[in-house]
Amino acid sequence: MARKSLGNRQARREELVARRAAARAELRRLISHPDTEPEVRADAVRRLSRLPRDSSPARLRSRDQIDGRPRGVLTRFGLSRVRFRELALRGELPGIRKASW
Repeated sequence: MARKSLGNRQARREELVARRAAARAELRRLISHPDTEPEVRADAVRRLSRLPRDSSPARLRSRDQIDGRPRGVLTRFGLSRVRFRELALRGELPGIRKASW
């Protein structure tokens, strides 16, 4: 079980990423476009570096939706491998059953 503060930090980052996504995309477009003037490009790089670090999508971490475990998260289900196995064995995940052959 992860600490509550880590989950709260992740939620704050997700909100910041969503709020700054448009500005970040526009600045990145200006920087990568080949016809952009060098002064405009330099200004865009400066403005991009001034944005909060936590507004970068690369700083997001996938976490288990139930207990917040950061490692071994199955994206399709939003659960960690430990929680997935536990719920699957109890029959609480529809369409999932243990393989046997």
